[in-house]
Amino acid sequence: MTTGADVLKEHVYGEWEAAARNVIVSAMNDHDIGYKELALRLEAIGISESADQLNRKVNRRRFSAAFMLACLAAIEGE
Repeated sequence: MTTGADVLKEHVYGEWEAAARNVIVSAMNDHDIGYKELALRLEAIGISESADQLNRKVNRRRFSAAFMLACLAAIEGE
């Protein structure tokens, strides 16, 4: 059974998850790269995910902080 506290928690985390997604998408837009290019850049640093997998993961807004940092490093070319 879902309680009011569960709904509130989901709402609060939902806002942070949306913000995390927006950070990745904004960085991709700033560097004019799409999911295919992100997949190639991630592969260069040892992370193997297809463009479709990345698209789903980012747009589902359910990913770890480590994944977000790896994406940002790949986008920035670090």
